[in-house]
Amino acid sequence: MNALVAWYFVAVWGAGYIATKAGLQYAPPFTFLSLRFLFGLACLVPVLLLFRARWPRTRAAWGHLAAAGLLMHVVQLGGSHYAQYLGMSAGVAALVISCQPLLTALVAVRFLGEKLAPRQWLGVFLGLAGVALVVWHKIDIREVGAASLAATLIALAGVTAGVLYQRVFSPNCDLKAAHAIQFAVAAAAFVPLAVAVEGFQVRWSPTLLASVAFLVIFTSLLGVSALYWLTRQGEASRVTSMMYLPAVFAVVLELALFGVAPGALATAGIALTCFGVALTVWKGKWKSSSSSR
Repeated sequence: MNALVAWYFVAVWGAGYIATKAGLQYAPPFTFLSLRFLFGLACLVPVLLLFRARWPRTRAAWGHLAAAGLLMHVVQLGGSHYAQYLGMSAGVAALVISCQPLLTALVAVRFLGEKLAPRQWLGVFLGLAGVALVVWHKIDIREVGAASLAATLIALAGVTAGVLYQRVFSPNCDLKAAHAIQFAVAAAAFVPLAVAVEGFQVRWSPTLLASVAFLVIFTSLLGVSALYWLTRQGEASRVTSMMYLPAVFAVVLELALFGVAPGALATAGIALTCFGVALTVWKGKWKSSSSSR
């Protein structure tokens, strides 16, 4: 079951790069993200009406979910989208964000009491090196400005902190309630920014609607749920090492949809990334880090 959920997460996270690239052609980043989370709230309404959600019982629990949502959705997506809006190449952005498994491993070992074998540390570094080879042809250092680099580093910190924060402070939350709270927080943050900074300018098109629908249903709802589920079931460093693979999946998807074949360097990177993830993740049965307690 965990393996199927993990591969689903990799597939939709990788396809999300393509969907985001398509959607940003019709709306600037904050407006695009506003549409994404407003539509997400609309999708959640019938779910919450049909299926009973277990809402947080204390103000602190509400606050923890809201904080995780700010980190995971607002800080991560706002930073990464705005960096590309400022002109950062997709390759540089992907490479910086792909440092998340390494950063997560360092935090988890230092503060969460997790232990990584030398083979797993090797896998973390090999995975990052493999991603660097995969996106190498898209890297243009000339397009990296101080503001865009800062935005991407903020996004990296946001996604890392968001996953770990929810694992520590809201490990057993109802994901339906969590999504509702976090989508509302994200919409409340992005809509004023979209109006003030971008004038909420949208060029409506079937492509934009399809992009928003895919990102909401398959990435934000099901994909993030899969990530949280896996984090509950296993060690954070093992789970987040799979964040290396969406970039690989995006390359494969480009080949399937647009006939863009990866070069020799990217192909070597794909192999190295997969090998690195294998060293980090597959150490026998995937069991919960709390199962031995």
